[in-house]
Amino acid sequence: MTTHAPQAANTVTLPGSLDEAVEALAAMPAAVPVAGGTDLMAAVNSGLLRPAALVGLGRISEIRGWQYQDGHALLGAGLTHARMGRPDFAALIPALAAAARAAGPPQVRNAGTLGGNIASAAPTGDALPVLAALEATLIVAGPGGSRREIPVGHLLAGFEMLGPGELIGYVRVPLLHAPQTFLKATGRTGPSRATASVAVVLDPARRHVRCAVGAVAPMPLRPLDAEAWVSSLIDWDGERTLAPEACAAFGEYVAAACIPDPAPEPVLEAAQSPQHGEPGTTLPPAVLHLRRTVATLARRALGRALA
Repeated sequence: MTTHAPQAANTVTLPGSLDEAVEALAAMPAAVPVAGGTDLMAAVNSGLLRPAALVGLGRISEIRGWQYQDGHALLGAGLTHARMGRPDFAALIPALAAAARAAGPPQVRNAGTLGGNIASAAPTGDALPVLAALEATLIVAGPGGSRREIPVGHLLAGFEMLGPGELIGYVRVPLLHAPQTFLKATGRTGPSRATASVAVVLDPARRHVRCAVGAVAPMPLRPLDAEAWVSSLIDWDGERTLAPEACAAFGEYVAAACIPDPAPEPVLEAAQSPQHGEPGTTLPPAVLHLRRTVATLARRALGRALA
């Protein structure tokens, strides 16, 4: 969501449907869509963005709720964090509800939306690792009433981007009817941006554990080898429990995959560099602390999902 227009917005359009919003964006290529505005207004207030026009999405009722569809939940992109944090939604997708409740102070949760969290793609977006672990799919509305689907991971990784006049309309999430957890660490007490976050989802039908780590990279990371390893240890037909040592090993596996050791520096001949010893690969203290944080979050998240 960027524009090179130097002046502040002088046109505001308030469409009543998703297709009307797409038409407005197609007619005004420099316009910026706005729902909750929590990220947009921060950019405007800091002088990073001066949109020539705004297309407000707040009156589009069709994207402010959810419905059931073939074993999935079809979530409107206009769902606020506050709405997703309520008990009825938590019974549906517990990890996403937990992420919504952790998204910030009440004023942010009341305004911020699921679609905005995805479109802004901020590394600290709390919903993003949950959606990655759930392998959610985006339904994108385009000109002429068109609809196309994008795996959420493809958009966040930049493999596929929104085209001119396109909007995220819905998010399709599989209903797994199994435990799932979301945990995050912040740099201070109270609602704050994550320094690291972890989502763990059990998928009994596929006999698999899915995990995603947020805030430590530009996009959520999936430690696929760690997922496969821990999935092979679980008795999916039994009590689905693991020894504490296995959960701890999983945490270390996840952390090492997401925050790997630095590559060793090339070894110079002693004659060329007699003052240097063996090249070191020790992580800086801040990075080592972050790795330990991720390991702790992953261990706890898996333990809670299996409890």
